[in-house]
Amino acid sequence: MRNIDTMAAPRSQESILSSNKMIRNTYMLLAMTLVFSAVTAGISMAMNPPFILYIGSIIVSFIMIFALNKLQNSVWALPMVFAFTGLMGFGLGPLLNHYLAMANGGQIIMTALGMTGAVFMGLSAYVLSSKKDFSFMGGFLAAGMMVALISMVALFALPFFGVQIGALSLAFSALIVMLMAGFILYDTSNIVNGVYTNYIMATVSLYLNIYNLFVHLLSLVGAFSDD
Repeated sequence: MRNIDTMAAPRSQESILSSNKMIRNTYMLLAMTLVFSAVTAGISMAMNPPFILYIGSIIVSFIMIFALNKLQNSVWALPMVFAFTGLMGFGLGPLLNHYLAMANGGQIIMTALGMTGAVFMGLSAYVLSSKKDFSFMGGFLAAGMMVALISMVALFALPFFGVQIGALSLAFSALIVMLMAGFILYDTSNIVNGVYTNYIMATVSLYLNIYNLFVHLLSLVGAFSDD
């Protein structure tokens, strides 16, 4: 019995060390990609490209996520992450310029940014400290994403039928904010509990949570701040 316990202890310790390394690598890379995105967003804002760039960056990002998934264990994974997050940041430029054109645009952006940081850090800190397993949320989040995708298609289609989508757009943004909060809990839990073993894809998951949370909080704050 003592031999079994002695053999089990190193494996348990090894699992803890592996989990800590995964967390450290993920959050270090996440911080770097967020800074890089901020830099590319600043460059985009200075260049002031047309708004269609924002839509184009979203479309290209889907292709890049597929490529990242295929290359996640290759030497190309790390450069691809920075290319992906750099593109996403650059695509934000026209959106941020749109809000800055408002009378209180700077306040709107900073409020949305502060709320995004508070939500992410608060939820992440809770999971990291409690190590609670939120994997049970997977089915609910998947169903929520299906509803979100259908809603997004409807939002694009309804204007062609003369339907005003102002209130529906706000409801959609509120749905995405709730989903991203759920995904932060879910993804952080999977990182902490060893479900995710590739820090590249774990970083991409958290980055997308933060990105979508910020964009849709920006929409909500902008709507409620509009005079």
